Amino acid sequence: MRRAADTSRRAAPSPEARRPATSAVEVRRSSRRRRTVSAYREGDRTVVLIPARMSEAEERRWVVVMLDKLAAQESKRILGDGELADRAERLSGQFLEGRARPASVRWVTNQNTRWGSCTPAEGSIRLSHRLQGMPEYVIDYVLLHELAHLLVPGHGPRFWELLESYPRTERARGYLEGVVAADRLPHLPAARRE
Repeated sequence: MRRAADTSRRAAPSPEARRPATSAVEVRRSSRRRRTVSAYREGDRTVVLIPARMSEAEERRWVVVMLDKLAAQESKRILGDGELADRAERLSGQFLEGRARPASVRWVTNQNTRWGSCTPAEGSIRLSHRLQGMPEYVIDYVLLHELAHLLVPGHGPRFWELLESYPRTERARGYLEGVVAADRLPHLPAARRE
């Protein structure tokens, strides 16, 4: 005979305040769950399952960890150019009041020294294929960066003010800097088998 799980449900407010409003987060606590934490998408919300004994601080930390894991899993699915254009439209509406309207948004394979580029006169945005498989928030940042160039061509104060509204700008920039730094590390030969 199976016992019914003792669960309590509530929304986790703090991580959601730092994220784009793509979905709500619901935390479900269970007395049957001892150590594991898991998360999944359910319609327009994310459900995070945690042990009932967890403190609120642990809950907040695990919600962020699980949202990042889900985003990484989802970003491994390669977006097509149409999905990328839809994403650009959503980001423009959410962070730039819909003012950035690109004529085209597409992946390209000829950008090995930059993550993205924009030609404001044509309204075209190109993202490097090297971004594919990176976390969703990183792709969103690069896309938003290029959308901002449709409004402000250079990297002056007005440009950076546009990106202030994206809550994960610093984290995404740090991630990309880490990728660049890792590429510069010397590649050690594989250990010899004896």
